[in-house]
Amino acid sequence: MTSIPFHRLLLVETRKIFDTRSGKVLTAVLVALTVASVVGRGLVAGPRLFTLTGTAGIGFGILLPVLAVLSVTGEWSHRTALTTFTLEPRRTRVLAAKFLPPLAVAVVATVFALLVAVPATAVVAAVRHVPADWAVPPLALPGMAATFVLLTAMGSAFGLLSLNAPVAIVVCLTNTMLWSVVSRLGETGRVLAEWFDLGNATGPLATGTMTGGDAVRLATSVLLWIALPAALGALRVSRAEIR
Repeated sequence: MTSIPFHRLLLVETRKIFDTRSGKVLTAVLVALTVASVVGRGLVAGPRLFTLTGTAGIGFGILLPVLAVLSVTGEWSHRTALTTFTLEPRRTRVLAAKFLPPLAVAVVATVFALLVAVPATAVVAAVRHVPADWAVPPLALPGMAATFVLLTAMGSAFGLLSLNAPVAIVVCLTNTMLWSVVSRLGETGRVLAEWFDLGNATGPLATGTMTGGDAVRLATSVLLWIALPAALGALRVSRAEIR
């Protein structure tokens, strides 16, 4: 049997993200929420490009991981895993093809946020008759993109570990809320959140102010919330009996 080229697997998995009803709805909500939040923040906070671009992260941090979860768990939700792994028995190639498209979507989403924020900044400045603030830290934009990629990867990792979309989505959404509570439990809670809360650890990355200590804390969170569940999930899928 001729091996399926990896780029074809990527194209198929990318198409699956937007072919389903849930994928289309999430994409539409993501676009609408980005435009609405950026424009609304501009009217309130003023024409500041960096602020408006970062505002899109409110929706991205929630919806991109959900999109990733649905992408990874789709085979088991729709009971098509047997067909997929029959066509491509090397399961690790399929898993890799499932992981990469949501990460690319996260990068595209960052570019889209910037494309929305630029005209919004100009329009708000013109409407309010004030000068626009176009200043953006050099490392902020790639830092934002990397932050969204990491949050999306966390969604993929939990989806792969659980193979159950509702469970993975609940874990992703409650993770942030639980760490928000922990961070308020005195000095110990604050330190724990700095080291083990991925959302907290990506803060300096998104603002382009990361230091060596921040990088170590981020690496710890990435290992805990992305690398470990992804590895366990890949091991589970590689050994599971597909029906």
